[in-house]
Amino acid sequence: MNLSVNPEFGIELALAVPYAHFLHKRGRLESVETSKGMRPFYFFCDDVREVYHGRSLDNLSALKQVPNKWIHHNAEAVLGKDYSLLTEQEKSSVNGVLDYTEWLPPDFKSHYKNEEFRYNPPTVFITNKFNIEHGEVPMGYFDIECLCWMFEYFKKRGYSVIYKRATNKESEFSKDANEIQSLENGYNDIRAEVSGLGVITDFELTKFFDNVTLLSDIVEKSGKSYNETQLKVLANCDKFVSVCGGNSILSSMFGGTVISYIHKGKELRTNYFGENSYFRKLSGARVIPTVDRKVMTTGEHDYSELKSAIEQNF
Repeated sequence: MNLSVNPEFGIELALAVPYAHFLHKRGRLESVETSKGMRPFYFFCDDVREVYHGRSLDNLSALKQVPNKWIHHNAEAVLGKDYSLLTEQEKSSVNGVLDYTEWLPPDFKSHYKNEEFRYNPPTVFITNKFNIEHGEVPMGYFDIECLCWMFEYFKKRGYSVIYKRATNKESEFSKDANEIQSLENGYNDIRAEVSGLGVITDFELTKFFDNVTLLSDIVEKSGKSYNETQLKVLANCDKFVSVCGGNSILSSMFGGTVISYIHKGKELRTNYFGENSYFRKLSGARVIPTVDRKVMTTGEHDYSELKSAIEQNF
């Protein structure tokens, strides 16, 4: 089969990559057409063509060859009924649940495990973003105060930290409309005034912590592509903190413990992260959702649940 896909990044990871790997294991995958920069995610396929230079938000069209075309559930396959016809109990049973009959995630951790990007002491991988989301200004992100708290906490606990936030200026991979709009509207940096330091960005903040390294700096020094380097770094980590979305899906593909910060979206549905959720089945990771119910109503972040989860698990 010649598979062609170009949805949003996280959706490709959760729906297209496992299907391609399923086909590969059964000798049915001939080639993959995908977005720029995605070749390392299809390491199991010899013929990967990066033909798309933009990601589509019309995921139904972008996934027309893939069995699961909706990331938040596949009620038709699981229960044989449209989601709108389900009882509340039935909805709870299918939230976050896909049709797994042709779905087999690759083992990124085993394939990309290496010594080159192993960091001591044990590492926490923190993934952030600062994007417009379907017309709304950025809200689902870690601000400077939260980042400072995490960096200080992990330093005291003896962890090194890898910090990732795509700027949307990277030329190595395709962007979707939300990412392009974010860049066009000047959402380039997370910044705030810090006592004694003045106004600084999140990237500048990392320089004040000797246990924190920017993923972008690792990529620059590696001589390898962004995603190949990222996958090799992630493969050596067992602890992850991420904003929800494509970042938390990627983090959930490497086992270990993943703490996901959620501020809105279908992921707030009952039992979305239950034992049959695709999040847990991507690699068997222990995924811990933490919710901020304040930011959407007041505009102010409430990271209390996130911080509590970090303290209890790391």
